[in-house]
Amino acid sequence: MDLWTAAQALLLGMVEGLTEFLPISSTGHQIIVADLMDFTGERANAFNIIIQLAAILAVVFEFRRKILSTVMDLPGERSAQRFTFNLFIAFLPAALLGVLFADLIHQYLFNPITVASALVIGGIIMLWAERRKHQVHCQQVDNMSWQDALKIGFAQCLAMIPGTSRSAATIIGGLLFGLSRQAATEFSFFLAMPTMLGAAVYSGYKYRELFTLDDLPVFILGFITSFIFAMIAVRSLLKFIANHSYAAFAWYRIAFGGFILLTWQLSLIDWSTAQ
Repeated sequence: MDLWTAAQALLLGMVEGLTEFLPISSTGHQIIVADLMDFTGERANAFNIIIQLAAILAVVFEFRRKILSTVMDLPGERSAQRFTFNLFIAFLPAALLGVLFADLIHQYLFNPITVASALVIGGIIMLWAERRKHQVHCQQVDNMSWQDALKIGFAQCLAMIPGTSRSAATIIGGLLFGLSRQAATEFSFFLAMPTMLGAAVYSGYKYRELFTLDDLPVFILGFITSFIFAMIAVRSLLKFIANHSYAAFAWYRIAFGGFILLTWQLSLIDWSTAQ
């Protein structure tokens, strides 16, 4: 592993870890940063699976007590059964659509212009959602109904468009559907576990021939970096939402996406040819 490859692994692992659970689109940032660093192709696909898996394990570690208590209470505790069922219901829509349309979406939408447009549009929607009056009927994730979970599951499907952000779709969707800020954010984290794990297993099997021992040092470096920064991002977001809205993330999305579109329109960077 040469120095440049190590730098690529570190930076992309950091980007994945920091952005996966923030409402700013990790996939969008990965597409843009990887394009700028010329880290594309089949090797990049395999690397992305590894660093996404690291981010999943980070959030599993962060919520390990809740996960363990749910598993232990599942046989006889109704709240644990309801919570597990809600996760299953919310997971289904994106899982079904992902199997059917993932390849088409990757072929036609995985480019910086789509990402930038989705970042801007999503940011505007986030500002509107934050400024409207919230009608909260569910304060805690354990009190969610299956209808709440299903609605959030359909909202998550919007994240199949790169730049939308899975966490933004589920969190803002949760706020619009009557969840408290804390409940929407925590459910987004929990829903990420089966969704991202399912995507990682599906992609890992699909690209299994790309995983070689020669790339093991790069994968390990990216994995560790992604795990560490995902932990930082999750803990920071939970503290942030206690006293702040998501408006700062919305303005960041608009500024970042707008910058990409502006440089494209002024022909400063030929984003349109990037894949």
